[in-house]
Amino acid sequence: MSKKEEFKAFAKNHPELVSKVHQKDASWQELYEIYDIYGEDTRAWDKYLKESSTSNLSNLSDIVKKIDMDSVQKHISTAQKALDLVQELTNKTPTNASFKGPANPRPINHFFED
Repeated sequence: MSKKEEFKAFAKNHPELVSKVHQKDASWQELYEIYDIYGEDTRAWDKYLKESSTSNLSNLSDIVKKIDMDSVQKHISTAQKALDLVQELTNKTPTNASFKGPANPRPINHFFED
């Protein structure tokens, strides 16, 4: 496997690097040069990987703050109603499924109200 292919695999395993490039904090050329010199040594990547993990947590907290809890509750309630309906439909047995025959069987010699 070439060094370039190894770097691509390394970048796929660390999506924080992609966000650094998108945020213009680093270029792919810079990152490749670091990889070429140091390889996957974590000390060389601390600047890029550890800062990203804290920014990911702040991004996550921003996302959580934007969630409309009333909307979430409404969707949960709708889903619960649907589940209750399915459960009600599956628990009911048709009335003819419990048919055991007439309560008073007719005599054998009387077929059609003879």
